[in-house]
Amino acid sequence: MSPICAVFQHKSQPGRGEGMPAQRPTGLIAAVCRYPLGMSGGHIPDEDISASSQWSESTAAKYGRLDSEDGDGAWCPEIPVEPDDLKEFLQIDLHALHFITLVGTQGRHAGGHGNEFAPMYKINYSRDGTRWISWRNRHGKQVLDGNTNPYDIVLKDLEPPLIARFVRFIPVTDHSMNVCLRVELYGCVWLDGLVSYNAPAGQQLVLPGGTVIYLNDSVYDGAFGYSMTEGLGQLTDGVSGLDDFTQTHEYHVWPGYDYVGWRNESTAGGYVEITFEFDRIRNFTAMKVHCNNMFAKGVKIFKEVQCYFRSDTSEWEPSAVSSVLVLDDVNPSARFVTVPLLHRMASAIKCQYYFADAWMMFSEITFQSDAAMYNNSMAPPEVSVVPTTYDPTLKVDDSNTRILIGCLVAIIFILVAIIVIILWRQFWQKMLEKASRRMLDDEMTVSLSLPSESSMFNHNRSSSSSEQESSSTYDRIFPLGPDYQEPSRLIRKLPEFTPGEEDTGCSGPVKPSQASVPEGVPHYAEADIVNLQGVTGGNTYSVPALTMDLLSGKDVAVEEFPRKLLTFKEKLGEGQFGEVHLCEVEGMEKFTGKDFALEGLDTSSNRPVLVAVKMLRADANKNARNDFLKEIKIMSRLKDPNIIRLLAVCITDDPLCMITEYMENGDLNQFLSRQQAGTPLAGNMPTISYSDLRFMATQIASGMKYLSSLNFVHRDLATRNCLVGKQYTIKIADFGMSRNLYSGDYYRIQGRAVLPIRWMSWESILLGKFTTASDVWAFGVTLWETFTLCREQPYSQLSDEQVIENTGEFFRDQGRQTYLPQPALCPDSVYKLMLSCWRRDTKDRPSFQDIHRLLQESASEE
Repeated sequence: MSPICAVFQHKSQPGRGEGMPAQRPTGLIAAVCRYPLGMSGGHIPDEDISASSQWSESTAAKYGRLDSEDGDGAWCPEIPVEPDDLKEFLQIDLHALHFITLVGTQGRHAGGHGNEFAPMYKINYSRDGTRWISWRNRHGKQVLDGNTNPYDIVLKDLEPPLIARFVRFIPVTDHSMNVCLRVELYGCVWLDGLVSYNAPAGQQLVLPGGTVIYLNDSVYDGAFGYSMTEGLGQLTDGVSGLDDFTQTHEYHVWPGYDYVGWRNESTAGGYVEITFEFDRIRNFTAMKVHCNNMFAKGVKIFKEVQCYFRSDTSEWEPSAVSSVLVLDDVNPSARFVTVPLLHRMASAIKCQYYFADAWMMFSEITFQSDAAMYNNSMAPPEVSVVPTTYDPTLKVDDSNTRILIGCLVAIIFILVAIIVIILWRQFWQKMLEKASRRMLDDEMTVSLSLPSESSMFNHNRSSSSSEQESSSTYDRIFPLGPDYQEPSRLIRKLPEFTPGEEDTGCSGPVKPSQASVPEGVPHYAEADIVNLQGVTGGNTYSVPALTMDLLSGKDVAVEEFPRKLLTFKEKLGEGQFGEVHLCEVEGMEKFTGKDFALEGLDTSSNRPVLVAVKMLRADANKNARNDFLKEIKIMSRLKDPNIIRLLAVCITDDPLCMITEYMENGDLNQFLSRQQAGTPLAGNMPTISYSDLRFMATQIASGMKYLSSLNFVHRDLATRNCLVGKQYTIKIADFGMSRNLYSGDYYRIQGRAVLPIRWMSWESILLGKFTTASDVWAFGVTLWETFTLCREQPYSQLSDEQVIENTGEFFRDQGRQTYLPQPALCPDSVYKLMLSCWRRDTKDRPSFQDIHRLLQESASEE
């Protein structure tokens, strides 16, 4: 997803004809492959655009280009479109397979002379020009919502993405009407070259509690029966499954959705055979298979794979590449397994994956061939396998020895250059680290995360670069009005903005010199943005100078806990330097103390209880260790019924651990998504009432009132960071960011730092200011989540880029900003409270004391 602000920069990518991306990043393809393919930019020539008919020469297919007014302004079919008539279409030939993730449509405006548009449409696609497939979303719906006027561009994410050379837009109407279309496709070249895979149909796994896990390939676009033939599906949709196969990336889908799985006993030879067909003969170097490894539930990575090769229509070659895997019975995380294919030449590959346990589950399979290389900097840890049979046709050609030596010498020079660059960057990182710390000292702010990360965001620009800034480096995939201003430009106009009245949170009043941002000063409070994520992947509180005594206090007010009493149950999440685990613990009653009621822990029965353990990896650097210990000191002083409590620590030896409460019903997001509103009905989901929701919201407000009284800023308040105990008890936590389950809630900056932009105030996104007032904004979004029962993401109809654009509208405050709608369960008084949390000026937003009082008063009025 390409960002738009000064810090969120992504180099714009040209469309077809200027050179498409030369790589397909494993596991992140849907987020990365969003480049315009050339309809609007003109890189797709006229002869590659065709249509079923045209109203006139001036409305021919070649004029169906998004954001273009050539001809009469759009493609228009010859006759009006009827409700059940799907014969009219606009077709694009991309001349090669592309991975298409997004489409845009527009009607005919023609400078005010046109008023035709398509209110709905379907998409058909083909990889070979003969077999056409109707695109369906993950819930089986074919029709996409189109335009409501002739000039606005409407973008639609394709979930799942489609892989095709030919794409057709088919207008759909509910009554007879004239339609016109302008379109654009967004994606990137499909470098894998995979045309189809044939595999046995996925099966069902029934867990001991009776939960059914459906492991079928639900988006497969080929023939589907006992086996799947001539199609592509979830193994190529760019979505890698989570560590826990019962959890999914998608909303409103069934458990196991991200994986295709098979049972050992259902196969005859103890293996699953999958055949892969490609667009041409290729030189294959590797295959990557993303596998689940929850061995506690009988799921393991395959123990061996044998791959056979075929060129064109010939028979399978007898010599196979056989690879064995050293199995991992320690780490249950899902991961990519790399299988070397030893430069075998083929247009088809048949692989037999041998079971290592009762079940085998795959979520992604990708291939590396020719000169195509993968960028795996963001991929999870990989497992390499050892080839046991080599291709006998691979021989060293002595005549090429000189070339080989020359290549080796060149590689050595390149490595030396890389080492020099790394050392040089480390030097400047240290210099920038010192500068960022000085900045933090000036703002009287203590941060509990890795300071050295701030060195990656050095976006200072001199005044001489202002002309270059007028042309954004981000190639937008949606249009902007003529009066649109870059968010980075808005910051230049800060004299209209009175930050001294707003910034009363962690940083104290803004100094006069901060009232405007001159040229050459970073557009963001970079350290605040980077340090949002803690060393273990969880959020870290921002602490003001008023509470510096917490850090300079005496010993930590918690005891050392015997590490041997911790029993690890599952990994909840992970960060750059640590992990968060769910553990079972005995003897905790000796460590809880008598001055605090533990709503989430039942220690009276002396039975094991569940706790969350933040663990710092033993190889973490010194800065991370210091930050971890600082976080322990801060957490040890937080004592409130609605704040997760630090119970004990393990810091006498590595790995360093902090043990916190964990509520029995998990996080509020997952808890509410399993509920329904109304009166209980037999066999239905659990029900929850308005008074229950208001009670939970009141507790969140109470916990935040406590934090704000200490001038703490949470910076990541959301339902995912609130835990639920007995009788709807709520406690605010801080490790939602570390969980893979919520990776889609965070916007990644330049591949490292992440921000929960859908919960962030406009000043946090545009100015990098995190205050109690910005926490109030996030509380309003959390309140909205609560009363929608977490059925969807905030601003789910907007892309991440559009969410950031919307913050610019809040800044300008011209009435064009988009607010979250009023939930069905939410009374007017509560929605009015939400709107007050989203006021433009921070001084106009209510305090958490006011919010808590208003929610309590609404309870008394029931």
